[in-house]
Amino acid sequence: MTLTASDVEKAAGSLARVARRTELDYNDRLSKLTGAQVLLKREDLQPVRSYKLRGAYHLMSTLTTTERAAGVVCASAGNHGQGVAYACARLGIKGRIFCPTTTPRQKRDRMKSLGGDWVDLVFVGNSYDEAAAAEKSVAQTTGAIQVPAFDDLRTIAGQGTVAIEIVDQLGTAPDVLLVPVGGGGLLAGCLTWLHERWPATRVIGVEPAGAASMQAALRAGHPVRLDHIETFADGVAVRKAGDKTFEIINRIGCDWATVAEGQICSEMLDLYQVDGVIAEPAGALASASLRSVVSVEPDQTVVAIVTGGNNDVSRYSEIIERSLVFEGRKHYFLVQFPQEPGALRHFVDSVLGPDDDIVLFEYTKRSNRELGPALVGIEIGDPANLPDLLRRLADSPLQVEAIDPDSPFYRFLV
Repeated sequence: MTLTASDVEKAAGSLARVARRTELDYNDRLSKLTGAQVLLKREDLQPVRSYKLRGAYHLMSTLTTTERAAGVVCASAGNHGQGVAYACARLGIKGRIFCPTTTPRQKRDRMKSLGGDWVDLVFVGNSYDEAAAAEKSVAQTTGAIQVPAFDDLRTIAGQGTVAIEIVDQLGTAPDVLLVPVGGGGLLAGCLTWLHERWPATRVIGVEPAGAASMQAALRAGHPVRLDHIETFADGVAVRKAGDKTFEIINRIGCDWATVAEGQICSEMLDLYQVDGVIAEPAGALASASLRSVVSVEPDQTVVAIVTGGNNDVSRYSEIIERSLVFEGRKHYFLVQFPQEPGALRHFVDSVLGPDDDIVLFEYTKRSNRELGPALVGIEIGDPANLPDLLRRLADSPLQVEAIDPDSPFYRFLV
């Protein structure tokens, strides 16, 4: 079977009284940054706070009476599970949701709240793929119906309804559509519909640098399993792209962008502090690409899909840290201080610039030693001033070692 624009339109009909017609908001910050007219498609405002409701509900609405009686299972990092949980309660179908142990607590609580007695949560493994393997095994032994997060034509059709809404709200297709990519369901669905109905739209798939599984698949000519993935953007942290999504995306084709996790963090903070949008890492992925990765033409209409807003507020300290490091404003050093009065004052007076600030200082005094090591975190006012700071450190009598961002110790700190 192949997916068609008509299939996506049929899915839109099944979701008419379930999925919210989410806002398409003009974004002044990104419009000024790019010179284009940038709008955000606010799928974070769905009842489950992500677009995943569309694919999950549409698939489950097509099940027969016998299939519904068998119950459903799915694997999810949180958002798809919330969509399945919502659909289970709405359709009266029992479900089991397999989640990685890394799933944020906020998403765990939401799944239970949305599904109530209709769903059970099972936590297994450290990634989506490990949870998916466990879910597949249970489906094979129990006969429960699998509800894939992305690799099913019904799921893809449901997720592709986002594109229909965007065109309906604009009255025409956007010049550019930025689509976050994990397993590829949203991109495959949007591409399918736009390719048939509005082929002039430039569609750009956006992946996180630490989990660019679809681009790896396209280079290899088939889905491949990544040896390592960065799970920070958990909603798109997929080790292997889907077979069906790959076939569609490879056949139709689109442009690509890759965004560093630190840049995602900077965009999350701007979305929150400037725009009043609470986005999870995957939700900020598309708009983050406009900061420096994707180039658009002045006066073009550009739509970035904010795919989800299920962000745990306790993660914001990490988000701020990653953003500062990415922007070159925060640096760590091991400094050997002489164990004598006034050593720290001398460091502050002779090494730090007027806009530099010590934001971390960990020091343990050693007996019978002339020097004591301290871990020092410095936030600088302007990244361009880093060479001056490094020069003052080199000219000082102190022994200083910069912590390499690629070292395990640095990752321990951040």
